[in-house]
Amino acid sequence: MVKKSMNRDLLLIFTRNPELGKVKSRLAATVGDKIALDIYNFLLDHTRQISMKLDVTRHLYYSEEIQPQDAWDNSFFDKRLQQGDDLGERMRHAFTNGLDEGFEKVIIIGSDIYDLDATDIENAFTALDHSDVVIGPAADGGYYLLGMRVLIPELFENKEWGSATVLKDTLTQLKGRRTKLLTVKNDVDTFEDIKDVHAFNHFFTHINEANHL
Repeated sequence: MVKKSMNRDLLLIFTRNPELGKVKSRLAATVGDKIALDIYNFLLDHTRQISMKLDVTRHLYYSEEIQPQDAWDNSFFDKRLQQGDDLGERMRHAFTNGLDEGFEKVIIIGSDIYDLDATDIENAFTALDHSDVVIGPAADGGYYLLGMRVLIPELFENKEWGSATVLKDTLTQLKGRRTKLLTVKNDVDTFEDIKDVHAFNHFFTHINEANHL
């Protein structure tokens, strides 16, 4: 059995439990619940694979319930449950736990960024050597990655989570702090986000066939 890394770098991975009709609702509006779930599982697999390439400790936070026997290997992932009434509270709780447990750098990612790779996350940890905060801006106005060495509680407050103002509001709160911005990436929320991405083409065979009838 491979033991979990004891590295002082901690990666927090937030995921939704993959259940039919409960993930990627905006995507499902176009492709249906079944394909939306298939795509989400595909994104989970991508996130799992890139995170396993990193020499970090990994805390996997489920949205609804911990799945001890799923595809996330217990040897690599410390499985936990998100706690809080909104995304901000849940992220703050996870960051607080990580920092209280003695980790020096803590970074959180979601599980729906196909463009994200292991090197991006490594670069984010490296950026914290000389920055207070590192942020990966998302094309929709949010962010796909957030990292810090000391908890900044206000970053998790007074936000309309899921809106196009999250990044702007976060950067306003970070004025005066050393902040590193990474490359803008596109998270997967709608059909438009992935319709031209080759890796997703096989999910849309039925749609393409319908368009050619």
